[in-house]
Amino acid sequence: METYCSIILNNVSVQQAGHLLLDHISFTLNAGEHLAIFGASGSGKSLLAQVLKGSLLHTGSIEYKRSGRPAAPFVAYIPSVHPLENYVAAVKSGATLTETLLHKGPAADVTNWLEKFQLTPRAHAPITRLSYGELKKMQLIDHLLGQPDILILDRIFTGLDVKSRTVLHKVINLLATEGVTIILIADRHELPASITHFAEMAGGTVINYAPVEKLGFMKSVLPREPETPLPSLKKAYHIGPLIGMKQVSIRSGNTLLLNNINWQVNNGECWLIKGHNGAGKSTLLRLINGDHPQAYAQQISLFGRKRGSGESVWDIKRRIGFISPELQHLFDRDISVFEVIGSGFFDTIGLFEKLDEAQALKVKEWLSFFSLQDKARHLMTTLSGGERRLVLLARALIKDPLMLALDGPCQGLDDSQSAMVVRLLERIHAETGMTLLFISHYEDEVPSCVKHIIELENGHPTLYKKIARPAFATSKKYTLTHRVL
Repeated sequence: METYCSIILNNVSVQQAGHLLLDHISFTLNAGEHLAIFGASGSGKSLLAQVLKGSLLHTGSIEYKRSGRPAAPFVAYIPSVHPLENYVAAVKSGATLTETLLHKGPAADVTNWLEKFQLTPRAHAPITRLSYGELKKMQLIDHLLGQPDILILDRIFTGLDVKSRTVLHKVINLLATEGVTIILIADRHELPASITHFAEMAGGTVINYAPVEKLGFMKSVLPREPETPLPSLKKAYHIGPLIGMKQVSIRSGNTLLLNNINWQVNNGECWLIKGHNGAGKSTLLRLINGDHPQAYAQQISLFGRKRGSGESVWDIKRRIGFISPELQHLFDRDISVFEVIGSGFFDTIGLFEKLDEAQALKVKEWLSFFSLQDKARHLMTTLSGGERRLVLLARALIKDPLMLALDGPCQGLDDSQSAMVVRLLERIHAETGMTLLFISHYEDEVPSCVKHIIELENGHPTLYKKIARPAFATSKKYTLTHRVL
Protein backbone atom coordinates (compact mmCIF):
# COMPACT_ATOMS: atom_id res chain seq x y z
CA MET A 1 0.00 0.00 0.00
CA GLU A 2 1.35 3.46 -0.94
CA THR A 3 1.51 6.42 1.42
CA TYR A 4 -1.58 8.42 2.29
CA CYS A 5 -3.10 11.03 -0.03
CA SER A 6 -4.14 14.53 0.90
CA ILE A 7 -7.44 15.86 -0.47
CA ILE A 8 -7.95 19.56 -1.21
CA LEU A 9 -11.42 20.89 -2.07
CA ASN A 10 -11.76 24.46 -3.33
CA ASN A 11 -15.20 26.02 -3.90
CA VAL A 12 -16.85 22.75 -4.93
CA SER A 13 -20.46 23.27 -6.02
CA VAL A 14 -23.10 21.09 -7.67
CA GLN A 15 -26.09 22.49 -9.53
CA GLN A 16 -28.88 20.46 -11.11
CA ALA A 17 -32.05 21.72 -12.82
CA GLY A 18 -31.41 25.19 -11.50
CA HIS A 19 -31.04 24.04 -7.89
CA LEU A 20 -27.78 24.55 -5.97
CA LEU A 21 -27.25 21.19 -4.24
CA LEU A 22 -23.69 21.73 -2.97
CA ASP A 23 -22.58 25.27 -2.24
CA HIS A 24 -18.88 26.31 -2.38
CA ILE A 25 -17.34 23.62 -0.20
CA SER A 26 -13.69 24.11 0.69
CA PHE A 27 -11.48 22.13 3.09
CA THR A 28 -8.24 20.16 3.19
CA LEU A 29 -7.88 16.65 4.57
CA ASN A 30 -4.17 16.16 5.07
CA ALA A 31 -2.31 12.91 4.46
CA GLY A 32 -2.90 10.48 7.32
CA GLU A 33 -6.13 12.18 8.45
CA HIS A 34 -9.54 10.47 8.36
CA LEU A 35 -12.88 12.22 8.08
CA ALA A 36 -16.42 11.74 9.40
CA ILE A 37 -19.20 13.68 7.66
CA PHE A 38 -22.25 14.55 9.76
CA GLY A 39 -25.47 16.37 8.98
CA ALA A 40 -29.23 16.08 8.87
CA SER A 41 -30.87 13.95 6.23
CA GLY A 42 -30.81 15.83 2.91
CA SER A 43 -27.89 18.09 3.91
CA GLY A 44 -25.72 16.93 0.99
CA LYS A 45 -23.50 14.26 2.58
CA SER A 46 -24.00 11.61 -0.11
CA LEU A 47 -23.69 14.20 -2.89
CA LEU A 48 -20.31 15.21 -1.50
CA ALA A 49 -19.28 11.55 -1.44
CA GLN A 50 -20.25 11.17 -5.11
CA VAL A 51 -18.19 14.24 -6.00
CA LEU A 52 -15.15 12.81 -4.20
CA LYS A 53 -15.64 9.54 -6.05
CA GLY A 54 -15.76 11.42 -9.35
CA SER A 55 -19.26 10.28 -10.30
CA LEU A 56 -21.00 13.68 -10.10
CA LEU A 57 -20.31 16.78 -12.20
CA HIS A 58 -19.25 19.81 -10.20
CA THR A 59 -17.61 23.19 -10.41
CA GLY A 60 -14.61 24.19 -8.35
CA SER A 61 -11.65 21.86 -7.92
CA ILE A 62 -10.59 18.72 -6.09
CA GLU A 63 -6.88 17.95 -5.88
CA TYR A 64 -5.28 14.74 -4.67
CA LYS A 65 -1.63 14.86 -3.64
CA ARG A 66 0.86 12.30 -2.40
CA SER A 67 4.12 13.56 -0.86
CA GLY A 68 3.28 17.00 -2.22
CA ARG A 69 2.87 15.81 -5.82
CA PRO A 70 -0.37 15.41 -7.82
CA ALA A 71 -1.81 11.90 -7.51
CA ALA A 72 -4.59 9.85 -9.06
CA PRO A 73 -5.71 7.60 -6.21
CA PHE A 74 -8.18 4.74 -6.50
CA VAL A 75 -11.32 5.91 -4.68
CA ALA A 76 -13.88 3.29 -3.59
CA TYR A 77 -17.35 4.49 -2.61
CA ILE A 78 -19.97 2.28 -0.96
CA PRO A 79 -23.32 4.11 -1.23
CA SER A 80 -26.19 3.81 1.20
CA VAL A 81 -28.42 1.64 -0.99
CA HIS A 82 -29.63 -1.92 -0.72
CA PRO A 83 -26.54 -4.09 -1.34
CA LEU A 84 -28.18 -6.32 -3.97
CA GLU A 85 -28.71 -3.37 -6.33
CA ASN A 86 -25.16 -3.83 -7.63
CA TYR A 87 -25.25 -7.63 -7.90
CA VAL A 88 -28.09 -8.28 -10.34
CA ALA A 89 -26.11 -10.79 -12.43
CA ALA A 90 -25.01 -12.73 -9.32
CA VAL A 91 -28.60 -12.87 -8.08
CA LYS A 92 -29.87 -14.20 -11.41
CA SER A 93 -27.18 -16.87 -11.57
CA GLY A 94 -27.72 -18.02 -7.97
CA ALA A 95 -24.06 -17.28 -7.15
CA THR A 96 -22.75 -17.95 -3.67
CA LEU A 97 -20.98 -15.42 -1.47
CA THR A 98 -17.54 -16.81 -2.39
CA GLU A 99 -18.31 -17.07 -6.10
CA THR A 100 -19.45 -13.45 -6.15
CA LEU A 101 -16.32 -12.19 -4.43
CA LEU A 102 -13.91 -14.26 -6.55
CA HIS A 103 -14.78 -12.01 -9.49
CA LYS A 104 -13.04 -9.16 -7.62
CA GLY A 105 -9.96 -10.75 -6.06
CA PRO A 106 -7.83 -13.88 -5.56
CA ALA A 107 -9.10 -16.78 -3.46
CA ALA A 108 -6.58 -16.19 -0.65
CA ASP A 109 -7.72 -12.59 -0.22
CA VAL A 110 -11.39 -13.58 -0.33
CA THR A 111 -10.82 -16.23 2.35
CA ASN A 112 -8.91 -13.74 4.49
CA TRP A 113 -11.63 -11.09 4.38
CA LEU A 114 -14.42 -13.60 4.99
CA GLU A 115 -12.59 -14.69 8.12
CA LYS A 116 -12.04 -11.10 9.33
CA PHE A 117 -15.74 -10.33 8.91
CA GLN A 118 -16.72 -13.67 10.52
CA LEU A 119 -18.51 -14.80 7.34
CA THR A 120 -16.61 -18.08 6.82
CA PRO A 121 -19.66 -20.22 7.83
CA ARG A 122 -21.68 -18.44 5.11
CA ALA A 123 -19.00 -18.72 2.40
CA HIS A 124 -21.04 -21.07 0.20
CA ALA A 125 -24.50 -19.63 0.83
CA PRO A 126 -26.27 -18.09 -2.20
CA ILE A 127 -26.23 -14.32 -1.81
CA THR A 128 -30.04 -14.29 -2.04
CA ARG A 129 -30.08 -16.13 1.31
CA LEU A 130 -27.82 -13.70 3.12
CA SER A 131 -29.28 -11.29 5.65
CA TYR A 132 -29.15 -7.54 5.03
CA GLY A 133 -26.23 -7.19 7.43
CA GLU A 134 -24.33 -10.04 5.75
CA LEU A 135 -24.89 -8.40 2.37
CA LYS A 136 -23.45 -5.13 3.70
CA LYS A 137 -20.31 -7.01 4.76
CA MET A 138 -20.08 -8.67 1.33
CA GLN A 139 -20.39 -5.27 -0.32
CA LEU A 140 -17.53 -3.91 1.77
CA ILE A 141 -15.28 -6.91 1.09
CA ASP A 142 -15.99 -6.52 -2.64
CA HIS A 143 -14.57 -2.98 -2.56
CA LEU A 144 -11.65 -3.87 -0.26
CA LEU A 145 -10.49 -6.53 -2.72
CA GLY A 146 -9.75 -3.66 -5.12
CA GLN A 147 -7.22 -2.26 -2.60
CA PRO A 148 -8.48 1.36 -2.57
CA ASP A 149 -6.37 4.33 -1.55
CA ILE A 150 -9.45 6.23 -0.34
CA LEU A 151 -12.49 4.41 1.07
CA ILE A 152 -15.78 6.32 1.35
CA LEU A 153 -18.42 4.57 3.47
CA ASP A 154 -21.99 5.93 3.40
CA ARG A 155 -23.88 4.74 6.52
CA ILE A 156 -22.01 1.44 6.49
CA PHE A 157 -23.16 0.56 10.04
CA THR A 158 -26.84 0.61 9.07
CA GLY A 159 -28.44 -2.81 9.54
CA LEU A 160 -25.49 -4.36 11.39
CA ASP A 161 -25.86 -6.02 14.78
CA VAL A 162 -23.69 -5.05 17.77
CA LYS A 163 -21.08 -7.75 17.12
CA SER A 164 -20.83 -6.89 13.42
CA ARG A 165 -20.46 -3.19 14.17
CA THR A 166 -17.61 -3.96 16.57
CA VAL A 167 -15.88 -6.07 13.90
CA LEU A 168 -16.34 -3.30 11.34
CA HIS A 169 -14.82 -0.72 13.72
CA LYS A 170 -11.74 -2.91 14.06
CA VAL A 171 -11.44 -3.36 10.28
CA ILE A 172 -11.79 0.39 9.63
CA ASN A 173 -9.19 1.17 12.29
CA LEU A 174 -6.84 -1.43 10.76
CA LEU A 175 -7.24 -0.01 7.25
CA ALA A 176 -6.54 3.47 8.58
CA THR A 177 -3.13 2.28 9.80
CA GLU A 178 -2.29 0.65 6.46
CA GLY A 179 -2.39 3.67 4.16
CA VAL A 180 -6.12 3.83 3.37
CA THR A 181 -7.79 7.22 3.86
CA ILE A 182 -11.20 6.72 5.49
CA ILE A 183 -14.15 9.03 4.79
CA LEU A 184 -17.20 8.00 6.78
CA ILE A 185 -20.78 9.28 6.52
CA ALA A 186 -22.34 8.40 9.86
CA ASP A 187 -23.97 9.74 13.00
CA ARG A 188 -21.92 10.99 15.93
CA HIS A 189 -22.82 8.06 18.16
CA GLU A 190 -20.94 5.52 15.99
CA LEU A 191 -17.43 6.81 15.39
CA PRO A 192 -14.32 4.62 14.91
CA ALA A 193 -11.25 5.59 16.91
CA SER A 194 -9.25 6.23 13.72
CA ILE A 195 -11.37 9.24 12.68
CA THR A 196 -9.35 12.43 13.15
CA HIS A 197 -11.62 15.17 11.73
CA PHE A 198 -15.28 15.87 11.12
CA ALA A 199 -17.25 18.00 8.65
CA GLU A 200 -20.75 19.06 9.64
CA MET A 201 -23.09 19.81 6.71
CA ALA A 202 -26.34 21.73 6.39
CA GLY A 203 -28.12 23.06 3.33
CA GLY A 204 -25.54 21.68 0.92
CA THR A 205 -22.50 23.28 2.49
CA VAL A 206 -19.97 22.56 5.26
CA ILE A 207 -20.81 24.66 8.31
CA ASN A 208 -18.19 23.22 10.67
CA TYR A 209 -14.85 21.53 10.01
CA ALA A 210 -12.58 20.65 12.92
CA PRO A 211 -10.50 17.97 14.65
CA VAL A 212 -12.69 15.28 16.12
CA GLU A 213 -11.60 16.13 19.66
CA LYS A 214 -13.82 19.21 19.44
CA LEU A 215 -16.92 17.03 19.15
CA GLY A 216 -16.93 16.60 22.92
CA PHE A 217 -17.44 20.34 23.32
CA MET A 218 -20.39 20.48 20.95
CA LYS A 219 -23.93 20.12 22.19
CA SER A 220 -26.05 17.69 20.25
CA VAL A 221 -29.39 19.41 20.69
CA LEU A 222 -32.49 17.88 19.17
CA PRO A 223 -35.05 20.24 17.69
CA ARG A 224 -38.05 20.61 19.91
CA GLU A 225 -41.05 19.13 18.15
CA PRO A 226 -44.48 20.69 18.40
CA GLU A 227 -47.19 18.27 19.42
CA THR A 228 -48.58 18.20 15.88
CA PRO A 229 -51.87 16.29 15.81
CA LEU A 230 -51.57 12.89 14.18
CA PRO A 231 -53.46 12.33 10.95
CA SER A 232 -56.62 10.45 11.84
CA LEU A 233 -55.96 6.84 12.84
CA LYS A 234 -58.61 4.35 13.86
CA LYS A 235 -58.46 2.49 17.16
CA ALA A 236 -56.62 -0.78 16.56
CA TYR A 237 -58.89 -3.33 18.20
CA HIS A 238 -59.14 -7.07 17.58
CA ILE A 239 -60.70 -9.84 19.68
CA GLY A 240 -58.23 -12.65 20.36
CA PRO A 241 -54.55 -13.10 19.46
CA LEU A 242 -53.19 -11.42 16.34
CA ILE A 243 -50.42 -14.00 15.83
CA GLY A 244 -50.23 -17.63 16.87
CA MET A 245 -47.33 -19.93 15.92
CA LYS A 246 -46.84 -23.54 17.00
CA GLN A 247 -43.68 -25.50 16.21
CA VAL A 248 -42.92 -23.36 13.17
CA SER A 249 -39.75 -24.31 11.30
CA ILE A 250 -38.60 -22.89 7.96
CA ARG A 251 -35.87 -24.28 5.71
CA SER A 252 -34.02 -22.91 2.72
CA GLY A 253 -32.27 -25.84 1.09
CA ASN A 254 -30.25 -27.47 3.86
CA THR A 255 -30.30 -24.34 6.01
CA LEU A 256 -32.72 -24.10 8.93
CA LEU A 257 -33.85 -20.46 8.99
CA LEU A 258 -36.37 -20.82 11.83
CA ASN A 259 -36.44 -23.68 14.32
CA ASN A 260 -39.46 -24.57 16.45
CA ILE A 261 -41.04 -21.16 17.00
CA ASN A 262 -43.89 -21.15 19.52
CA TRP A 263 -45.15 -17.60 19.84
CA GLN A 264 -48.34 -15.67 20.52
CA VAL A 265 -48.87 -11.94 20.09
CA ASN A 266 -52.00 -10.51 21.68
CA ASN A 267 -53.87 -7.39 20.66
CA GLY A 268 -52.05 -4.22 21.72
CA GLU A 269 -48.76 -5.88 22.66
CA CYS A 270 -45.44 -4.38 21.51
CA TRP A 271 -42.56 -6.78 20.83
CA LEU A 272 -38.85 -6.37 20.12
CA ILE A 273 -37.48 -9.11 17.84
CA LYS A 274 -33.78 -9.45 18.70
CA GLY A 275 -30.90 -11.41 17.18
CA HIS A 276 -27.66 -11.07 15.25
CA ASN A 277 -27.49 -10.67 11.46
CA GLY A 278 -28.87 -13.85 9.87
CA ALA A 279 -30.62 -15.02 13.06
CA GLY A 280 -34.02 -15.25 11.31
CA LYS A 281 -35.68 -11.98 12.32
CA SER A 282 -36.63 -10.85 8.82
CA THR A 283 -37.83 -14.35 7.91
CA LEU A 284 -40.14 -14.23 10.91
CA LEU A 285 -41.64 -10.92 9.74
CA ARG A 286 -42.04 -12.24 6.19
CA LEU A 287 -44.11 -15.14 7.55
CA ILE A 288 -46.36 -12.67 9.32
CA ASN A 289 -46.69 -10.33 6.35
CA GLY A 290 -47.73 -13.14 4.01
CA ASP A 291 -44.55 -12.97 1.91
CA HIS A 292 -43.14 -16.43 2.60
CA PRO A 293 -44.43 -19.44 0.59
CA GLN A 294 -43.73 -21.95 3.39
CA ALA A 295 -46.20 -20.22 5.70
CA TYR A 296 -49.06 -22.38 4.39
CA ALA A 297 -47.38 -25.60 5.54
CA GLN A 298 -46.98 -24.32 9.10
CA GLN A 299 -49.23 -23.98 12.15
CA ILE A 300 -49.64 -20.22 11.85
CA SER A 301 -52.76 -18.23 12.70
CA LEU A 302 -53.06 -14.54 11.87
CA PHE A 303 -55.91 -12.39 13.14
CA GLY A 304 -57.82 -15.48 14.26
CA ARG A 305 -57.56 -17.45 11.00
CA LYS A 306 -55.16 -20.28 10.18
CA ARG A 307 -52.96 -19.63 7.18
CA GLY A 308 -54.33 -21.49 4.18
CA SER A 309 -57.92 -21.56 5.44
CA GLY A 310 -59.21 -19.38 2.61
CA GLU A 311 -57.82 -15.93 3.32
CA SER A 312 -55.81 -14.22 0.58
CA VAL A 313 -52.43 -12.61 1.08
CA TRP A 314 -54.20 -9.27 0.59
CA ASP A 315 -56.54 -10.02 3.51
CA ILE A 316 -53.42 -10.31 5.67
CA LYS A 317 -51.52 -7.33 4.26
CA ARG A 318 -54.37 -4.85 4.67
CA ARG A 319 -54.16 -5.31 8.47
CA ILE A 320 -50.38 -4.92 8.68
CA GLY A 321 -48.24 -1.83 8.11
CA PHE A 322 -44.88 -3.18 6.99
CA ILE A 323 -41.39 -1.68 6.54
CA SER A 324 -38.17 -3.49 5.66
CA PRO A 325 -34.80 -2.49 4.14
CA GLU A 326 -35.76 -4.43 1.00
CA LEU A 327 -39.11 -2.67 0.51
CA GLN A 328 -37.53 0.62 -0.53
CA HIS A 329 -35.51 -1.26 -3.17
CA LEU A 330 -38.65 -2.67 -4.85
CA PHE A 331 -40.22 0.57 -6.01
CA ASP A 332 -39.76 1.67 -9.61
CA ARG A 333 -37.36 4.56 -10.19
CA ASP A 334 -40.11 6.60 -11.86
CA ILE A 335 -42.61 6.57 -8.99
CA SER A 336 -43.37 9.76 -7.07
CA VAL A 337 -43.46 10.23 -3.30
CA PHE A 338 -47.25 10.79 -3.45
CA GLU A 339 -47.72 7.52 -5.36
CA VAL A 340 -45.56 5.52 -2.95
CA ILE A 341 -47.62 6.64 0.04
CA GLY A 342 -50.89 6.13 -1.84
CA SER A 343 -49.90 2.58 -2.79
CA GLY A 344 -50.20 1.70 0.89
CA PHE A 345 -54.00 1.66 0.54
CA PHE A 346 -53.68 -1.30 -1.84
CA ASP A 347 -50.43 -2.95 -0.61
CA THR A 348 -49.00 -2.77 -4.13
CA ILE A 349 -45.48 -1.88 -5.25
CA GLY A 350 -46.69 1.06 -7.31
CA LEU A 351 -50.00 2.90 -7.59
CA PHE A 352 -52.27 1.30 -10.20
CA GLU A 353 -55.64 2.68 -9.08
CA LYS A 354 -56.84 6.25 -8.82
CA LEU A 355 -57.22 7.46 -5.26
CA ASP A 356 -60.60 8.80 -4.24
CA GLU A 357 -60.88 12.24 -2.66
CA ALA A 358 -60.66 10.97 0.94
CA GLN A 359 -57.62 8.83 0.18
CA ALA A 360 -55.81 11.67 -1.59
CA LEU A 361 -56.51 13.95 1.37
CA LYS A 362 -55.06 11.42 3.78
CA VAL A 363 -51.86 11.15 1.71
CA LYS A 364 -51.55 14.93 1.90
CA GLU A 365 -52.03 14.83 5.68
CA TRP A 366 -49.14 12.37 6.15
CA LEU A 367 -46.94 14.34 3.73
CA SER A 368 -47.57 17.46 5.81
CA PHE A 369 -46.99 15.62 9.10
CA PHE A 370 -43.52 14.55 7.91
CA SER A 371 -42.84 18.00 6.33
CA LEU A 372 -42.64 16.40 2.88
CA GLN A 373 -45.51 18.32 1.27
CA ASP A 374 -43.15 20.18 -1.06
CA LYS A 375 -41.76 16.87 -2.34
CA ALA A 376 -45.06 15.12 -3.10
CA ARG A 377 -44.42 15.01 -6.85
CA HIS A 378 -40.67 14.40 -6.59
CA LEU A 379 -39.41 10.99 -7.66
CA MET A 380 -38.68 8.69 -4.74
CA THR A 381 -35.08 8.32 -5.93
CA THR A 382 -34.41 12.06 -5.56
CA LEU A 383 -35.02 11.97 -1.80
CA SER A 384 -32.37 11.34 0.81
CA GLY A 385 -32.27 7.93 2.48
CA GLY A 386 -33.87 9.34 5.62
CA GLU A 387 -36.69 11.01 3.71
CA ARG A 388 -37.42 7.77 1.83
CA ARG A 389 -37.73 5.90 5.12
CA LEU A 390 -40.26 8.47 6.36
CA VAL A 391 -42.24 8.00 3.13
CA LEU A 392 -42.36 4.23 3.76
CA LEU A 393 -43.56 4.85 7.33
CA ALA A 394 -46.37 7.05 5.99
CA ARG A 395 -47.21 4.29 3.49
CA ALA A 396 -47.40 1.74 6.32
CA LEU A 397 -49.73 3.93 8.40
CA ILE A 398 -52.00 5.22 5.63
CA LYS A 399 -54.44 2.27 5.82
CA ASP A 400 -55.05 2.28 9.61
CA PRO A 401 -53.41 -1.11 10.25
CA LEU A 402 -54.06 -3.29 13.29
CA MET A 403 -50.34 -3.99 13.56
CA LEU A 404 -47.06 -2.41 12.53
CA ALA A 405 -44.25 -4.82 11.56
CA LEU A 406 -41.11 -2.68 11.33
CA ASP A 407 -37.75 -4.10 10.27
CA GLY A 408 -35.21 -1.38 11.00
CA PRO A 409 -37.55 1.61 10.62
CA CYS A 410 -34.85 4.07 11.71
CA GLN A 411 -32.24 2.86 9.22
CA GLY A 412 -31.03 5.80 7.15
CA LEU A 413 -32.47 8.41 9.52
CA ASP A 414 -30.35 11.05 11.19
CA ASP A 415 -30.41 11.29 14.98
CA SER A 416 -33.23 13.83 15.19
CA GLN A 417 -35.39 11.87 12.72
CA SER A 418 -34.78 8.64 14.66
CA ALA A 419 -35.85 10.31 17.89
CA MET A 420 -38.94 11.71 16.15
CA VAL A 421 -39.94 8.27 14.80
CA VAL A 422 -39.52 6.67 18.24
CA ARG A 423 -41.75 9.31 19.81
CA LEU A 424 -44.24 8.98 16.96
CA LEU A 425 -44.57 5.21 17.49
CA GLU A 426 -45.05 5.78 21.22
CA ARG A 427 -47.83 8.28 20.44
CA ILE A 428 -49.51 5.97 17.95
CA HIS A 429 -49.55 3.10 20.42
CA ALA A 430 -50.84 5.33 23.24
CA GLU A 431 -53.62 6.83 21.12
CA THR A 432 -54.74 3.76 19.11
CA GLY A 433 -53.51 0.67 20.98
CA MET A 434 -51.80 -0.51 17.77
CA THR A 435 -49.73 -3.71 18.08
CA LEU A 436 -46.05 -3.26 17.27
CA LEU A 437 -43.35 -5.69 16.11
CA PHE A 438 -39.97 -4.00 16.03
CA ILE A 439 -36.52 -5.00 14.79
CA SER A 440 -33.51 -2.83 15.64
CA HIS A 441 -29.88 -3.40 16.53
CA TYR A 442 -29.88 -0.24 18.66
CA GLU A 443 -31.68 -0.50 21.99
CA ASP A 444 -32.07 3.27 22.06
CA GLU A 445 -34.23 3.12 18.92
CA VAL A 446 -36.78 0.89 20.65
CA PRO A 447 -39.96 2.73 21.74
CA SER A 448 -40.71 2.66 25.46
CA CYS A 449 -44.06 0.96 24.77
CA VAL A 450 -42.19 -2.24 23.86
CA LYS A 451 -42.63 -4.58 26.83
CA HIS A 452 -41.97 -8.01 25.26
CA ILE A 453 -38.89 -9.59 23.66
CA ILE A 454 -38.38 -12.61 21.44
CA GLU A 455 -34.71 -13.33 20.75
CA LEU A 456 -33.46 -15.60 17.97
CA GLU A 457 -30.10 -17.31 17.55
CA ASN A 458 -29.52 -19.16 14.26
CA GLY A 459 -33.29 -19.39 13.83
CA HIS A 460 -33.93 -20.85 17.28
CA PRO A 461 -35.82 -18.85 19.92
CA THR A 462 -33.60 -18.42 22.98
CA LEU A 463 -35.80 -15.98 24.86
CA TYR A 464 -39.46 -15.02 25.24
CA LYS A 465 -39.72 -12.38 27.92
CA LYS A 466 -41.96 -9.66 29.28
CA ILE A 467 -39.98 -6.72 30.56
CA ALA A 468 -40.49 -3.55 32.55
CA ARG A 469 -38.66 -0.64 30.94
CA PRO A 470 -38.55 3.07 31.71
CA ALA A 471 -39.25 5.45 28.87
CA PHE A 472 -36.07 6.60 27.14
CA ALA A 473 -36.30 10.17 28.39
CA THR A 474 -32.56 10.72 27.96
CA SER A 475 -31.25 8.37 25.33
CA LYS A 476 -27.50 7.94 25.23
CA LYS A 477 -27.65 7.52 21.46
CA TYR A 478 -28.63 11.13 21.04
CA THR A 479 -26.02 12.71 23.30
CA LEU A 480 -22.25 12.48 22.96
CA THR A 481 -20.03 10.45 20.71
CA HIS A 482 -19.53 6.74 21.34
CA ARG A 483 -16.25 5.37 20.04
CA VAL A 484 -15.25 1.72 19.70
CA LEU A 485 -11.54 0.95 19.87
